[in-house]
Amino acid sequence: MPAPPNAAALKKKCALDKVLDILIIGAGPIGLAAGIEAKRAGLDYLIVDKGCLVNSLYNYPLNMTFFSTADRLEIGGIPFTCVHAKPNRQEALEYYRRVADSEALQVNLFEEVQGMRLSGDTYTISTSKREYQARHVIIAIGFYGIPNLLHVKGEELPKVRHYYFDPHYYYKQKVLVVGANNSSADVALETWRKGAEVTMVVREPTLGRIKYWTKPDLENRIEEGCIKAYFQSGITEIRETEVDIETPDGKVTIQNDFVMAMTGYQPDFSFLEKIGVQLTNDFKRYPLYNTETMETNLKNVYLAGVICGGMDTHVWFIENSRVHATQIVKDIVAKQEARA
Repeated sequence: MPAPPNAAALKKKCALDKVLDILIIGAGPIGLAAGIEAKRAGLDYLIVDKGCLVNSLYNYPLNMTFFSTADRLEIGGIPFTCVHAKPNRQEALEYYRRVADSEALQVNLFEEVQGMRLSGDTYTISTSKREYQARHVIIAIGFYGIPNLLHVKGEELPKVRHYYFDPHYYYKQKVLVVGANNSSADVALETWRKGAEVTMVVREPTLGRIKYWTKPDLENRIEEGCIKAYFQSGITEIRETEVDIETPDGKVTIQNDFVMAMTGYQPDFSFLEKIGVQLTNDFKRYPLYNTETMETNLKNVYLAGVICGGMDTHVWFIENSRVHATQIVKDIVAKQEARA
């Protein structure tokens, strides 16, 4: 008599036996929005994510305040109420948790998609835990998982950080901040206010795109000398206790405990290439898709959210890509009706 299958084997078999209308990769705000649209259209769907719910937002700095107002971060028509007009990280996490609960969204977290293959009209999606079958796939992954590297000697040292969470850690430390935009400004100001000795290295001649309530603050701190800034400059080498900076006036070496490389992030192009989504051959790496339906060169595979912008990660945000969920589900429903 054969041994009964274990629970894991049964779960995998059930996942394979059931064919989903949509499998959504990414449980960020846009992935959740796609789940809401799918549910309201009566489609059988599942959302999977390799991290926690709205993983990118969870990894934002502890004290971060959004540039956008709460109403522009809403999904599914569910009101986002907060104390101030511009919500902070904690309020956003609370809101998206409430959305997932109130809509009873089908979400599997800490489950990484590793590949997918097409058999007839159905995709088999392999994850770190099991396999699924789905007629349509929506890729709504963000860009916060892969940092843009400096490509300088010493970048692999533990003192070099591409992510920032809380300023207290850097009390009484010599901190070098690389970058000129919002993240760099927040890191520089917050660590300085918590007792760090802060130096900034900015490739451009001036500060970049910074929140209007932050930029004057940083400019004043630089002008009065509280924060040292090297413009039109770049790091050439990082060592355990020093950093070399190439400035318009020549090389400068400064004492240093931590390097905060706030140089931005990029989508996981390797995953898109692995499954066959076409990308442009230039630096921008734009994925190819139909702007009306968001469908890629792969039949019934769609893109949603910031992934659509390639390396231009400042093109798509929550507020202007929420509509992708509606566009995609509308196209899927039309295809379902045509098949019926």
